[in-house]
Formats: sequence, structure tokens, C-alpha cells
Amino acid sequence: MALVVKLAAVLAAIYVVVAVAAFVMQRRLMYFPDPVRVAPSVFALAGVEERELRTTDGATLVAWYGRAAPGQPTLLYFHGNAGNLASRSERVRKYIERGIGIFMLSYRSYGGSTGSPSERANVTDAKVAYEALIKDGVAPEDIIPYGESLGSGVAVQLAAEKPVGGLILDAPYTSIVDVAAKAYPYLPVRWFIFDRYDTMRHLSAINASLLVLHGEEDVVIPVAMGRAVYAAAKGLKEIVTFPGAGHNDHQLFGSYEEVFRWIDNMHRHTEVVQPKMRMRP
Repeated sequence: MALVVKLAAVLAAIYVVVAVAAFVMQRRLMYFPDPVRVAPSVFALAGVEERELRTTDGATLVAWYGRAAPGQPTLLYFHGNAGNLASRSERVRKYIERGIGIFMLSYRSYGGSTGSPSERANVTDAKVAYEALIKDGVAPEDIIPYGESLGSGVAVQLAAEKPVGGLILDAPYTSIVDVAAKAYPYLPVRWFIFDRYDTMRHLSAINASLLVLHGEEDVVIPVAMGRAVYAAAKGLKEIVTFPGAGHNDHQLFGSYEEVFRWIDNMHRHTEVVQPKMRMRP
């Protein structure tokens, strides 16, 4: 019996150490920045320039900006939790070649941006990027926030506060807390997470048309979360899921074409789109 008690005490101590370490290092477990700064010219992205934005607290934000062709919207793009702008250069190319503008913001500590990322900083910086587009002459109705994975929580909060022409959520989650609870079911993550990115709480404030994209085989953010986000959103909305696609490869299954189609329909108002769910063949 004494051995059992000692073993239980050791296991409890180990658990406490792991839980405390997770609490202290939680942002390192959430954000995986690649700090390398790469110019868009390295990828021969015609018409795409590097921009620097200054924040009120002294941070410098790096962004890639390619202007939209006449009559086309601009995607205000918020990327996922890993990599940098360079790792998304092909996405930039696809939209620019289509004539769609793109302003891709690098979070703090990513791709040359200074400072440290957090939910508060990322959402505040998203508003700085939005205002930069407005100052550049882009009308609010021509701005479409695009949130990729982690960035979906940023895009949702921006769209809840600012007038926009639409909203695209790529592999969205109900909240980061829900994602963390799935990834670490043995830890009391719901009690101690700082950056919660509670998507569901902000959806009711959004009036813009919504497109949700999600891979059916996503093991990082389950497609069920994307469907829950879609179901909770109001107004014109559409969800397209991709059988066989995982977390960040649905472009191989036709997601670019779906975005192009949705933009043609919603931004140009070529047809009335009713709320619908669709699985791409």
C-alpha cells in the first residue's frame, strides 16, 4: 500500500510539473513563428510590395501587399500559427494572378515583424492593417478578411468590429480553448489559456457574407468545428468541405476555384446566394 501511495504521489507531482510548464509556456505551444524576413521579389510576385506598419506600442509589422485589379476586392489575409509570409507565397500568387488584391500581414515575431504575438496584439494589429488599406483608398466593401486556421479567430473579430465586404474562414475553430482541450485532454487547459480566440462569441456581430472552407480529414481542427461555425453564423453563408483534404492542403482539392467562384457571386452580386452546405466532389 505504501508503494502505491508513493507512486501516486510521484505521478501527481509529475502531472503538476507538466501542467505548470504548459501554463508558463502556453504561447510557445500556440505560436510557431519563422522570423526570417523575405521580400516578395524573391518569388517574382509581380506587383506585390513589402509594407511596414507601425503600431502605437512601438512594434513594426511587415506585410505583403498586391493591389486589386479594377472591380476586384482585396483579401486582408491572416495566416496560421506557423511559418511566415514566404511559406504562403504561392497563395499570394494565385490571388494576384486572378486580379484579386491581397494584403497579408505578418504577426509579431513572424517574418520580420517585431514584438511577441498574442490574441490582443494580433487583433489590434489586424485593425492597423485594415486602416492601412482604407488609407490606401480601398473601400470597406472591397475588403474581405481571410482567416487561415489560427488567423480565422483574428478575421472574425475584425469583421465583428469593422465594415467589410465579406468574410472567408479557412479551417476555422469554435475557440482555441476547444482545440487545446482536444489536443491536451489530460490538462485543465480551459482554466488557464490566455489567448482564447472565442470565434462563436463574435459571430453574432457579423453581418457580412461568409464562406467557410474545411478539409474533411483535418486532424488539427476537426471539420465539425467548421460546421459549427457555419451553423452559428447568421445571414448569407456557405460552407464547402473537401473530402480527402487535411488541415492545410485543400488547395490541392479545388479550394482556390471555390474562393474565386464565391467572390464572383458575392462581391459582384451576379446572383443571390442562399445559405448552403456543399461538399466538393
